[in-house]
Amino acid sequence: MPLTQDSPRPRALARVAVGGAVAALATTAYAGWEARRYVLRERTLPVLPVGARPLRVLHLTDLHLTPGQRAKREWLAGLGTLAPTLDLVVDTGDNLAHRDAVPVVRGALGPLLDVPGVFVHGSNDYFEPGFRNPFRYLLPDDGKRHTDVPPLPWRELSRTFTDAGWLDLTNTRDRLQVGDLDVALAGVDDPHLGYDRLEDVAGPADRGADLRLAVTHAPYLRVLDAFARDGYDAVLAGHTHGGQVCLPGGRALTTNCDLEPARARGVHRHPADSRPGDPGSTWMHVGAGLGTSPYARVRIACRPEAVLLTLVPIGEG
Repeated sequence: MPLTQDSPRPRALARVAVGGAVAALATTAYAGWEARRYVLRERTLPVLPVGARPLRVLHLTDLHLTPGQRAKREWLAGLGTLAPTLDLVVDTGDNLAHRDAVPVVRGALGPLLDVPGVFVHGSNDYFEPGFRNPFRYLLPDDGKRHTDVPPLPWRELSRTFTDAGWLDLTNTRDRLQVGDLDVALAGVDDPHLGYDRLEDVAGPADRGADLRLAVTHAPYLRVLDAFARDGYDAVLAGHTHGGQVCLPGGRALTTNCDLEPARARGVHRHPADSRPGDPGSTWMHVGAGLGTSPYARVRIACRPEAVLLTLVPIGEG
């Protein structure tokens, strides 16, 4: 019998199509809502000498700020109440997403700039964001980088931070007194752009320091391997957005680098199968970040975050 307009099959197909469209709209709406559900997480790193006083370290990454993001700016400004309790702020880059965003960053961080801090930049501090096919991130990295776009005022951003007393760890090593502890520091420029110069920071971390801390924007394995091999106690990174669009339970599908998705955010060992105390190994913390590209303001099962790290003596936590 030929199908007619009143036949069951077309009506069923129409219901499926409408249901699919409604589900897609609902998912998109939810993803946009979750991208504004900012949360302060607390995690612990057991890296200090036995008997040392714990350190409170605020890890900020991937703010991706633009002038119009009022909710994010206000939430960030609220973190300023933590400033009197903090020992250190670590900013691992991608603060900018607009050419006029440096004053926005300065205003949003406010009192946090009065806390001792260190920073490195990410690719989005250097170049304006543009539309990218979001599904491209699920494919293997083809190595192409879009640097043929207008630059962003990263030098002004650097001055904002250094004028506040923060240390620029771009391809360099440094020292900082944090609380009662002498901290040896190292950092690299963004490995995602190939700007990292590991040879500039290579060599054993100072064993005379109380703590050895390394920072990078993107947690590429070559950088993690180098810092672990050189004896750094922990590496802090961002870039991954925690996977940004994840499966239920927060399981990441991608990291936008060669780090495996299982370590897209949170506290982990590196190498992944190492144990504390193993030679050539380290702790790592990857922040899921507070922002997204302005062209993909969505998150699923991966809330935007800042992270309050409590550094405690080895064997605790």
